[in-house]
Amino acid sequence: MGLLFHQLTSQFSRVADVVYKKHFEVDQKLESEYDEYRKRKMYEDILHNLSFLQVAYQLDDEKVFKDYALWLIQLMVSLMPELTPARIKEHMYLHYQLLADTLKDVLEPSDFVNVKKHLDNALIITRDVTFDNLDSTFDKGKYGVIRKTYLDYLLNHDSKSAVLYMTSIADLGYSIEEIYVDVLQEVMKEIGEMWHQCKISVDQEHYMTSITQVVLSQFYTKIFDTDKNGLKILACSVGSELHEIGGRMISDLFEYHGWDSTYLGASVPKASILKSIKIHQPDLIALSVTMPQHLIECKDIVVAIKKDYPKLKIAVGGRAFQMTNQVWKKWAVDISTNDANSLIKWADQTFRGKT
Repeated sequence: MGLLFHQLTSQFSRVADVVYKKHFEVDQKLESEYDEYRKRKMYEDILHNLSFLQVAYQLDDEKVFKDYALWLIQLMVSLMPELTPARIKEHMYLHYQLLADTLKDVLEPSDFVNVKKHLDNALIITRDVTFDNLDSTFDKGKYGVIRKTYLDYLLNHDSKSAVLYMTSIADLGYSIEEIYVDVLQEVMKEIGEMWHQCKISVDQEHYMTSITQVVLSQFYTKIFDTDKNGLKILACSVGSELHEIGGRMISDLFEYHGWDSTYLGASVPKASILKSIKIHQPDLIALSVTMPQHLIECKDIVVAIKKDYPKLKIAVGGRAFQMTNQVWKKWAVDISTNDANSLIKWADQTFRGKT
């Protein structure tokens, strides 16, 4: 991944080479532990770490980098089973120290103080993290068997059975909301966790997502057959975001509840969103962000929308907002939630009397 993807400022980006070189100077065991492929990945990881650090700094939100540091150490333990967790901790502890030493020479003193608090948090998390397995609730409760059965079909690359199984669940009387929120949404979360634990590869994750999109399309006849209430929602994923299934589910469920929905999909730039608002005149716009690197752009979009359409209601959601300390409350946003049912309930109450 290059600097363009990470969108690092010049102050942050130029430290990557320095930190990479210092790692091998200070920790000489790395030369024998890392082959050429892992060395290249290490450099990419430094860029990735800097991008998360920059977002945490720009948003002034400590939770962003705390959650990332925890996620990262757990991922590395999964990716490098040949190294002990203690050795990986040692590597990451040094990494955060080198970032601090290098950024101290690059940033203004006042800026460095703010960046240093995020790195200090990462040091504490890396030192204290444990790797105990937590019991999952994925295959438990009312929907546990349904989730597991569908996921098993996906793991076996049995696309036809996966699609037919989910349509049969609807025939048994399960509602659209249950299928979307309680089954498919939870399956997608589990798939993400399985990737995190290196139980599936990226191509498998993409395949499972594509089949789940096919499953969603099986319900469109029912979704678009509901009576309309005169309200409109416009939904999309922000910037170069490629994770779009969450936004698609939101749009579908609003359509099912009588709204006219316009779903713009993924990787939608600010100018296109503003143009679509002018064309479609929605009552509510929903912005989805999965990766925290896109939160800054989401904030810019919110500012632009409120400038041109001050009365337009804005909802934000996605995994990125869960990694913040409710940063949306600092923006001109009306609600943030990752629960589609809660968002619909809020919208029904907010727009009551308009229909």
